[in-house]
Amino acid sequence: MTVKPQIRIVAIYVTLACVWILFSDRLVFSLGYDQHTLSLLHSLKGIFFVLCTAVLLYWLIGRDMRRLDDLNHMLLTGNEQSLRALVSAMDIRHKETRDHSERVMRMAVALARRAGIEGDALRNVRFGALLHDIGKLALPDAILIKPGPLTEEETRVMRTHPVLGRDLLMRTAFLRAAIDIPYAHHERWDGTGYPQGLKGDLIPLAARVFSVIDVWDALSFPRVYKRAWPEQEVLDYLRDAAGGQLDPQIVALFLEHYEEMKAIGLDHPLPE
Repeated sequence: MTVKPQIRIVAIYVTLACVWILFSDRLVFSLGYDQHTLSLLHSLKGIFFVLCTAVLLYWLIGRDMRRLDDLNHMLLTGNEQSLRALVSAMDIRHKETRDHSERVMRMAVALARRAGIEGDALRNVRFGALLHDIGKLALPDAILIKPGPLTEEETRVMRTHPVLGRDLLMRTAFLRAAIDIPYAHHERWDGTGYPQGLKGDLIPLAARVFSVIDVWDALSFPRVYKRAWPEQEVLDYLRDAAGGQLDPQIVALFLEHYEEMKAIGLDHPLPE
């Protein structure tokens, strides 16, 4: 039977306290000191007991917290592996280029670090980038993989996928904090994007970072409806889109570290 951590800690504490009180009292009284000295000794042994048990509790709680952290890490890793399998199947269904979602995830995390995002926010970038098009699962193949231009009605349907993605992620507790990218990566710096028409800094930073990566990837690799653009044309497009479609500071940051970003995207590890 597995004992709960809190029960184990309390049991250890109570056992040590009882043993300490029983034997330390006998020891103090056996010394034969006067009442004043005995009172002082009782105070000192009480302080000593508190200090010792504080150290013990710190160690016991720390050990259990580390175990919980390890379990949480295993859970997150398992969840991420499941999500990657789902996204891989989704990329195949959408006829995306090989490794599309993994590639933009790696690049988005790297650029987000350069933009000052860290800690839990960086983990949310990781999941959000991986699941950026999760809402497309609810769209018909006739629209998703149509080789030609979309009609006005088809475009309207296609533009519902950020809202669908947000709704899907909100159903899963550990993914709720990662909705910024799936929900806002089609917003534009000049306010003409969708679904909310956000403008400038009102667009979440994670989404602004990802948008640069997503545009680079969309232009750099072939899709069912277009050929891949030459690299220089892609970079020229990003420069022209800065301040209109894309956050100009994030574009400048991406271009400043372009070779690093490209190497990460193409899964060519950089030297340490």
